[in-house]
This record gives sequence, structure tokens and C-alpha cells, in this order.
Amino acid sequence: MLAYIIRRFLLMIPALLGITLVVFTVMAASPGGISAQSLIGGQNLEPEAKKALEDYYNKLYGLDSPPAIQYLRWLNNISPIGFTHDSKTNTRRFSFWKEPNLGTSFHYGRPALDLLKERVPITLLLNILSLPLIYILAITVGVHAATERGKAFDLSSSTLMLGLWSIPTMLAGILLIGFFASNQYWHWFPTAGLSTREALDMPFLPHWSSIYDVIQLFSASAIGTIIGIGLALKTPRLLRSIILLGLGLGFGLWMTLSLPTPSIESAVFLGEILAITAGGLSYINHTGLRTGIMALLGAGTGLLMSTQWYSGEFIRGFLLDRLWHLILPVLCLTYGSFAFLAKLTRTAILENLMANYARTARAKGLAENMVLWNHVFRNSLLPLITVSATLLPGLLAGSVIVESIFSIEGMGKLAVESVQARDRELVLSITLISGLLTLLGYLIADICYAIADPRVSYD
Repeated sequence: MLAYIIRRFLLMIPALLGITLVVFTVMAASPGGISAQSLIGGQNLEPEAKKALEDYYNKLYGLDSPPAIQYLRWLNNISPIGFTHDSKTNTRRFSFWKEPNLGTSFHYGRPALDLLKERVPITLLLNILSLPLIYILAITVGVHAATERGKAFDLSSSTLMLGLWSIPTMLAGILLIGFFASNQYWHWFPTAGLSTREALDMPFLPHWSSIYDVIQLFSASAIGTIIGIGLALKTPRLLRSIILLGLGLGFGLWMTLSLPTPSIESAVFLGEILAITAGGLSYINHTGLRTGIMALLGAGTGLLMSTQWYSGEFIRGFLLDRLWHLILPVLCLTYGSFAFLAKLTRTAILENLMANYARTARAKGLAENMVLWNHVFRNSLLPLITVSATLLPGLLAGSVIVESIFSIEGMGKLAVESVQARDRELVLSITLISGLLTLLGYLIADICYAIADPRVSYD
């Protein structure tokens, strides 16, 4: 395995070179290309100043050289082995170890490495929060839909997943901002950015001026959770449905009253939608899934009610402010991949549930849960691992749209700005980092193959 991993790391080098070469060729062959004249285009300068600036850019970036020389010069800069240059960009000597240099951004006038150090962690944060949510929700829903094949949960979840998969991320982002961040509807979330200016002066954790508010918050959440679990486990289905229908109607009415201009039509529409949704949850047969959802509903309801009774001052803190800003972007990144993965999980589980080895296990007297989780689920992991290799590149690509919609200063927004500005150094640097993360995703997926299936060997 170790030899295989080392070999894959070595094979990443020509793959990354190929990716950057394609991107460089496309930029060089684009109309107008990348030249010193294009960098100072639009600036109203005297001819002497314009000529001096062109000479400066040509010497700094080598833009007057043939494209092949420019690419080799960029490769030499990012490589730890190659020719070194002095402060006047004159070649000094060949070195077997030098500091890699991603170059200076045309647009920002700053080192590309410094820009990436600021932006890459933000994009990775979005993806690190999205990936666990996608897998936990997709596996839970997909497995239960497969075991309930043809029943109400299977049909309703399949319809919902198809609908979610069909909604473009850009449209979903605009709708979320329009309804949940706009002053015209529910101004619950911020429209842009990752934190407010005031959050920089706040303490890291939330702060309450009164200890009674803290006790009240945790008590209300705990009581709500206990009530939710009790309803899920101990209450007859009919009574549970009636309670959830009432809760949905009440929440719909509260949402209507929160609107700047409440109306009866809005109250009826929201009440019906939320009552049907909440009532439908009571019909979920899977005890764990039903209990988890109702416990979350109970905790959320208790938390919401306790915030209405605060008597002292509450400071949300930097952490809560950051999470508050991340909810809508993470939701945008998550729903499409969740829908796709849930459908894939359902198909993989169904295929293995009807396999001969599963029938044999049942014939030997094994319980259905043991057959499902000890035998079927493990054999169903291979398609999920295959998809996981493409999920990270997909999320990175989705970050371009999400960061642009929510004005998040991440790598995706930086990529859009660098392409618009024809910032060659920055585009190549972003391509290099994105390609590296993508290839690492494929390598991790291959290693997971060997862990999930002992028949797979790379030695």
C-alpha cells in the first residue's frame, strides 16, 4: 500500500503539469492574449509612462517572451528545483533547492501565495461543514428508503430528492437570500459575508449578562428534546400526528406574523405547508430517524421560545456570528449532493438487499438489522466511495457559485475575479491548488476502496 501511495503521489506531478498547461494554453490563445498592453489597457497615461510600465511588466512577468518560454518560466518559479533569480529578475544559478514562488497577482499586486493563504481556508471550511452533513443525511434517508421500498416514505423521499436535484444552485441561493435574508420577508440571516464588523470586537463564545437566561435556554432546549423523544417513542401515531399538525400550524402563524406585511393568505399557505410537513414526519416508521428528527424539532422549538423570554443582554460572539453567516451558504452547497447521494445509496442498498448472500444470511436466522448493517451496507459502500472522489471537486466548483452569490471572500470568488481580470499568475495558482485537492480526493477514495473491500489490493 505504501508503495502504491508513493507511486500515486509521483503520478500527480505530470497530471498537475498537464492541467496547468491546458489552462495556460487557453489563456494564451484567448482573444487579446496576456500582454503588457492588456494589463495597462484603459489607463490614461502619457506615452513615456505607458512605455515604462509596459517594460516593467515585461521584465517582471516575461510577457514579451514566446508563450512556451513564459510557461517554462512559471514552472521554474513554482518548482523547488531550478534556476534562481535576483531582485532584478536576472538569472543567477541552478539550485537543487529553492523556495517555490507562485508569482505576483496582476490584479491585486500581491503575492499569489498570500492571497491563497487567505482564501483557501474559507473554501475548505465551507466544504468541511458540507461533506459530513451530506453523507450523514444521505445514508440515513437512502438506507431507510431502500428498506421501505414502495411505501409512503420511499415514494415521498424519492419525489423530494428528485425535486432538490433539479433546482440549480444559483436559483436556490437567490431564493434563500430573497426569502430569508431580505427585509421584505424574513430577515433571519445576513445577505453576504462571513461575519459582521462588530463580531471582530466580540468575545469568541456567546455571552449572557444573566445566568438565569443561560439556565432558561438550556432548560427549554432539554425539555423540548425530551418532549420530542417522548412523542416519537411513547405516543400513539394518531395523537402524535395531531400534535405535530398543531405545531406546524402554530409555526406557520408565527412566521406569518413575523412578516413586515402579514396577510391571511400567507397564514393559510404557510400553515398548510408546515402542518402537512410536520404531520408527515409522524408517519416515519424508522424509530431512530423519527426520534432524531422530533428531538431536533423539540430542541429547536425550546430554543426559539427561550429567546423570546430573555431579560438581560445577549452577545452572540464571534463563533455564533460565523455560524449564523454560514447557514445559507452551507445549505446551498449541501442540498444537491445530498439528493444525489441519497438516491445512489437507496439503489446500492436495494441491489444488495436482493442479492443471494443476503437471502442466505436471512435463511440462517440472522436478524434483518444484522443483515442490513453487517453485510449489505458494507457491500453498498463501493458506489458511495466512487462518488466521494467526484464530490470534493464538485463542491469546489459549487463554491465558485455560492461564494459569488453570498459575497464570501473564498477561493471560488477569487477564481472568478482572477479570470475576469485575466490574472494569469492567480488563475494558474488556483488551478494548481484545485487540481492538487482533486487528485488527493481521488487518492483517498482509492485507499477507502481497499479498506471497504478486502479483495482490492494495490500491492
